[in-house]
Amino acid sequence: MSATAGQAQGERGLAERLGLKPGQVVQEIGWDEDVDDELRDSIEDLTGNELLDEDSDEVVDVVLLWWRDGDGDLFDALTNAMRALAEGGQIWLLTPKAGREGHVEPSDIGEDAATAGLSQTSSISAAPDWSGTRLVTPKGRR
Repeated sequence: MSATAGQAQGERGLAERLGLKPGQVVQEIGWDEDVDDELRDSIEDLTGNELLDEDSDEVVDVVLLWWRDGDGDLFDALTNAMRALAEGGQIWLLTPKAGREGHVEPSDIGEDAATAGLSQTSSISAAPDWSGTRLVTPKGRR
């Protein structure tokens, strides 16, 4: 395998860790200079679609929500993110890892997610500086 092919596979692997699949539509909310471009590129490569910005009115399969402590009210952001989700969709909440500027405590995520009617299903290391928390609506509410 060439270095380029290996690199492309590695980048796709980032998106695959999020459980994304080809053809899915992903909306990105909270973009700023500090986001992980390799993760963003891997999502576009795997899904075959460009990331939609937060002003899009399309129904989406996944919302990628970059969130930092100090960005505002997480409950409000989650509630707004749910509006664009297709039935069975998911939100990947990406927050800076512990020790990084803007880190959000897991207890705050859990509390705001539950208040917004979301269930936390998994947490991963999404990128070198970012943790990912997968949030879905409970099956009884879909």
